[in-house]
Amino acid sequence: MPRSASRHWPPHGRALASRGDENPVPVLDHTGGDMDFDDSPEEIALRAEVRAWLDEHAVRRDPEALAGMRTYRTRTEAEDEALVAEARAWQRTKADSGWAAPSWPAELGGRDLSPLLAGVFAAEEAHYDVVGRMFTVGTDMVGPTLIEWGTDEQRRHHLPRILRADDIWCQLFSEPGAGSDLAGLSTRALRDGDEWVVTGQKVWTTGAHYSDLGILLARTDPDVPKHRGITAIAVDMRAPGVDVRPLRQIDGTIHFNEVFLDEVRVPVADTIGPVGSGWGVALTMLTNERASIGGGSMYGVDQLVQLARESGRLGDPLIRQRLADMYIRDEILRFLGYRVRTAAASGRPPGPESSVMKLAVSARYEVGGDLMLDIEGAAGALMGDDAPYGGRFQDL
Repeated sequence: MPRSASRHWPPHGRALASRGDENPVPVLDHTGGDMDFDDSPEEIALRAEVRAWLDEHAVRRDPEALAGMRTYRTRTEAEDEALVAEARAWQRTKADSGWAAPSWPAELGGRDLSPLLAGVFAAEEAHYDVVGRMFTVGTDMVGPTLIEWGTDEQRRHHLPRILRADDIWCQLFSEPGAGSDLAGLSTRALRDGDEWVVTGQKVWTTGAHYSDLGILLARTDPDVPKHRGITAIAVDMRAPGVDVRPLRQIDGTIHFNEVFLDEVRVPVADTIGPVGSGWGVALTMLTNERASIGGGSMYGVDQLVQLARESGRLGDPLIRQRLADMYIRDEILRFLGYRVRTAAASGRPPGPESSVMKLAVSARYEVGGDLMLDIEGAAGALMGDDAPYGGRFQDL
């Protein structure tokens, strides 16, 4: 264990930034890379500023409250629309004060913060009753990609609309035959004068059913090595020939979508980066995606402990052991997040911790959902209004 880490290990009390304590202590030693659980003076000042702003504009959640916690519960189409509207309103409130994308340059509506410092806002925001992470494809992925690869006109048009959620973006990358081997994609874009004619299929597209625009990867040159024949294009999700088909999950919710493109005409002016540079655009976007993972959780260990207490299971040694496991998982995710953001701040390419973190986040929610239902016992088999807390844990 690095020397600087041993000073504050094991973590306790004020060392739990992810649990919303009054004196959270984040990051990494910015010079040597060792874990350091103390805020720098700059981070202390920023955290105080962020909390003051959030206290003025939002309501802080009780970390142990169960009734108001947000989960991936089943929602009607009308409830989905209301949630998007609520998220848009909050996004515009943040944009008015420069908090919608704090790592963006100030002249583009951000605050010029490093990824580490921008993470302070995301960590604090997670403790308030707001829909704060709905538009991260736009602010954390598309925006930085346009800043690096876009034309002046694309930046002038799209960036302000991303900040205020006037346009919601999705990522049109994965295909039925091109998931982990993304460069093997088969969607084609053929040049016809000043337009691309796009035909193909995308799948597992998060939020496509409520998105206005998408960044599409398409093959524009089949005669060169596969990584070099790809071009990135911004596509209007309501253009003729775009068919979005939601993939309804077993609990009735919609998160992912299939997107079919049948001779969709897109202006060549909407090409992002030079023709044939789509793989580089994709790497930029995916790097920013990894850096944004883990910005907040729908529920924390405190809420799991409270659920066990209210269910009369807190004295069960097996439940207590699993609660400890969840605590450890959350701490590991927190430390991985620091490593990812530190790498991004120093300009280093994403290392294995980025991929590990993405897998660990998914596993954390699966393990946590199972634990919630096991704590409820037989009542965990109930759904809807008959279930404890309206069945919200059954929908995780």
